[in-house]
Amino acid sequence: MTKILLLSDTHSHIDDAIIKYVKQADEVWHAGDIGSLKVTDSIEALKPLRGVHGNIDDHVIQKEFPLHQRFKCEDVDVWITHIGGYPPKYNSNVYKDIKANPPKLFISGHSHILKVMWDKKLGLLHMNPGACGKHGFHQVRTMLRFVIDGKDIKDLEIIELGKR
Repeated sequence: MTKILLLSDTHSHIDDAIIKYVKQADEVWHAGDIGSLKVTDSIEALKPLRGVHGNIDDHVIQKEFPLHQRFKCEDVDVWITHIGGYPPKYNSNVYKDIKANPPKLFISGHSHILKVMWDKKLGLLHMNPGACGKHGFHQVRTMLRFVIDGKDIKDLEIIELGKR
């Protein structure tokens, strides 16, 4: 059983509210627009971190974090990318690959809109945790946490961190 904290679009912002939830997780996944390595360094000092770079991230962050991460967490095939779209409107850069070899869990950020939905056609779960940073048009800072237990994704929770 692995407790995951999923966040995105920090835009250089990290605070005690985020760190509180980092400490409760087994792993933290960041879906891009990190903004500053101080964010990821703060997380990595506490927990294992997987992440991707986003469209605002500079060459330093791009060297540290790839555009896509595809990996197994227990028995769940996971794909994280920053600009991925959502079912059935996937970004054209991932559409062909996602259709040919869909993961069980597809994660993206970028929109600042929290969204969790099934793609029944491809048999995958899509998650976008919204934005937990303070820059952007979102009104409430959000993250997601859930558990991966073998092949099951369960105990999904929305975390609201208050107004940006």
